[in-house]
Formats: sequence, structure tokens, C-alpha cells
Amino acid sequence: MSKAYANLAGATGFMAVMIVLPLVVRGRYFVGVLTLGLIYGIWAASWDFMSGLTGRENFGHALFIGAGAYTAGFLNTIWMANPWWSLPAAACVAVVFSLAVGIPTLRLSGPYFSLATLAAAAIMQRLTLIFWERTGGEDGLQGIAPLLKSPLELYYLCLFSLVAVVAILLAISASPWGMILRAIGGDELACRASGHNTTLYKVAAFAIGAAPAGLGGALYAHHQLQVGPQLLSVFVSVSVITMAYVGGIGSMYGAAIGAILLTVLTELLRGAGEWRLLVYSTVLVLMLFFRPHGLVAPLWQALRGGSE
Repeated sequence: MSKAYANLAGATGFMAVMIVLPLVVRGRYFVGVLTLGLIYGIWAASWDFMSGLTGRENFGHALFIGAGAYTAGFLNTIWMANPWWSLPAAACVAVVFSLAVGIPTLRLSGPYFSLATLAAAAIMQRLTLIFWERTGGEDGLQGIAPLLKSPLELYYLCLFSLVAVVAILLAISASPWGMILRAIGGDELACRASGHNTTLYKVAAFAIGAAPAGLGGALYAHHQLQVGPQLLSVFVSVSVITMAYVGGIGSMYGAAIGAILLTVLTELLRGAGEWRLLVYSTVLVLMLFFRPHGLVAPLWQALRGGSE
């Protein structure tokens, strides 16, 4: 079996499991957890596209997530727009933020880009508190309308969105354009010496990754029916990065599945009470220690390689 057929079989199997899972394990709470995992999967895959391919660590991905979520909140609670308009609007707003941050900062080298993105997200979080009359302050925007009538319908919408996002990002990463991004991650100086405008490629990749992050932020807002400044926190960015590393950097599909697994693990440990954080941290440390290249993507690549 070729790699293309193996990938198709793997994607089909994943879709089949995710479609049937909420029907087998019934319960509104379980569907909500899975929906949240799918949204985190969109965020992790979108982060992995730019940072995983080029090696430029983005510590402020929460900026695009929060921008998309607040866009959905403003459109729905203040301007009374149809909730469906928030999805494309959130993606567009996130792209605008990515260009505003990426154009000046992606020229930086070393850790300065990571610090700049971290600062951008922190500034935006602070602004939501300063302009509390518009943003709701610490309470955020409440009463956001749901996109669909039932949680199960929203789950399938998020599943479709995740699959579409990962498929598009994988197609771009497999193209000649994506090969240049990987070359930048390998040796940017050599790539620049060959005549490529590496800054332009990085800014474009930053914007492409921001769009699904904003989309995921809007889905989150309509899932939780509220949005607050916690979405712009460094905790959200670090959580997304951790999920991408657990799944496998530079794979997109690994980051998405890693996000789903860690989200479910977090909920399974809820009954551990005060031991929850310790157990969760121990699992992550052991996983990253024994599987430094991630869990999902390397495992699938090994299985796929054995199928040839």
C-alpha cells in the first residue's frame, strides 16, 4: 500500500471513529468535551503550520484565538449580526492582527520573535480590561447565541471544520511553497541566499495559520456562549504549543489529534481532585521525555512506513 493510500485510509478511519464516538458514548457533557477537543485541534494545527514548518516559535497564538472569539462576541451581542457571519469575519480579523504583528516582528532573529508575539497577546489582554465598558472586562461578553440548535450538530460542524483546516494546511505544506517553509526551518540563511524572500514567506505563513485560529476562536465563543480575556492569556498559547508538541511538530494532523487526546485526558483527570495537575504534568513530562518528537505523528509514520 502506498503512502497516499495509507494516508487516505488513516483519515477515513479517524473520521469514522469521530463520527460514531458521540453516538456510542452518549451524553451532553461528553459531546461538549469532544467539541472542545476539536476546537483545540484547530488551534494546535494552525499554530503548527507556521511554527512547526519554519521553526519560529509563536508564543502569542492566543492573540488570534481571542481576536476571533471577540469578533464573534461583538458581532452577535452588540451588532446583532447573524451568528454565521462571525466565522469568516473572525478569520479575517485574525489575519489582520497577524499582519500587524508579523510584518515588523518576523524580521527579528532568535527568541525575539517569540517574545514579541507573547507581548502582543499580553497587550491585547490588558486592553480588554482597560476598555471594559466595550469588552465586558473580566466578565467578558455574555449571551452569545449558539450557531446550531443541538450540541451534537455543533460537534459535527467543528469536526468538519477541523478536517477541512488540516487538509488545507497539509496541502499547502506539501506544495513547493510549503517546501520553502521547511527549508527556512532547516537553514534560513541558505534559503535566503538562493534568492527567496524568507520574510515574505514567513509573514504569509503567519497569516495562513492565524485564519483558522480565528475561526476556532469564533467556534469556541458560540460553544461556550461567552468570551473573556482568559482566551488571550499565555496559558492558552502554552497549552496549544504543548498539544502540538505531544502530537508531533510539523505534521498538523498530529497536532490536531494530540489536542483532542490531551483535552480528553484533562477531563478524565477531573475526578483526581487536587492530584489532577500533578498527574497531568507527570504524564506530559514522561511523554515528552520518552517521545521527544511527539506521539501521534511519529507513530503514524512508523505504521505507514510498514505498510509500503
